[in-house]
Amino acid sequence: MSYYTDRAVELFKSGFNCSQAVFAAFADKIGMPEETALRVSAGLGGGVGRMREVCGAVCGAAMLAGMIYGATEGSDRAAKAKTYEKVQEIAAEFRKTNRSIVCRDLLGLSVGENSAPIPEARTESYYKKRPCAKQIEDAARAAEKILFSEEREV
Repeated sequence: MSYYTDRAVELFKSGFNCSQAVFAAFADKIGMPEETALRVSAGLGGGVGRMREVCGAVCGAAMLAGMIYGATEGSDRAAKAKTYEKVQEIAAEFRKTNRSIVCRDLLGLSVGENSAPIPEARTESYYKKRPCAKQIEDAARAAEKILFSEEREV
């Protein structure tokens, strides 16, 4: 693993959600204080607000694409297209090692199952039953490959 994938997993294992772990791991790369990165990405964990929709780790990686390529003017269709292109590339890379980008599919849950807004306690058994650390690693690796490679074009 690279420094950034290691950092993302470390953040997750220290209690942050999947989106926070991926987004904040790259805070230095996007020129954002880690505390700000953690706050901005806090609502996207657990598949967006723990609703088990799009995986929070993938959301964190998508936010990184927005930080690099995102439009700052509503009429900038080229920047929007570039951002969407990079997000789709990240999702495709993530799907190479995961069957889906949907949290509930990754966790083997049905719609509405285990989606209460109360986060589970982070215990050893939590980490053993959840594949999230692997998804965080995969999303961070995809972000690093797609967004932070030497050949990156802005």
